[in-house]
Amino acid sequence: MSNHMHYLLWRLGLAKPETQTTTDERNAISRHALGKKCLVEIGVWHGVTTCRIRAAMASDGVIYAIDPYPVGRLRISVQLLIAHREVSRIANGHVEWIRMKGDEAAHDLKTQIGGNVDFIFIDGDHSWEGLSGDWENWSPMVAPGGIIALHDSISTPTRPIDDAGSVRYTQAVIRNDKQYRVIDEVDSLTVLQKRT
Repeated sequence: MSNHMHYLLWRLGLAKPETQTTTDERNAISRHALGKKCLVEIGVWHGVTTCRIRAAMASDGVIYAIDPYPVGRLRISVQLLIAHREVSRIANGHVEWIRMKGDEAAHDLKTQIGGNVDFIFIDGDHSWEGLSGDWENWSPMVAPGGIIALHDSISTPTRPIDDAGSVRYTQAVIRNDKQYRVIDEVDSLTVLQKRT
């Protein structure tokens, strides 16, 4: 189904916002985002996980929703329209929409929030280079004890993705980063905590 057809069906209440996360992954993301104050999501799409994060975070928290949202043939991003509407339905904390790639946003936000981030969900570019850019730019900005959750970082029987750049980079680089330790694994989600 085309993006525009899905948007029309969504507007009519005949389609739901899309996500590639499982129910168990979304539940884990909510658990780890609970009560956090400075949160980042890289790769928002329709805002399904953004809604879960916003609902779980502290009432005075801020989530930076980062996605480049390229425009389509009609010069709009229907994914952005869906995400804005869905996320606005959650009345908790504040959302800052950042229309950039993850690594670009890190450069822009480094002075403002660097060292204070206590939760990041990375679900953007799943190539080796994409995850490398996000990890190298964002992991130093996490506060001690803070959380980074990585989607599509483990292959599962129902989603055999061993060849994905995000899985290979997670195994070769992230799991060997001595500043972080794995604290949870749910389906294709790996959750790490920065050591204090």
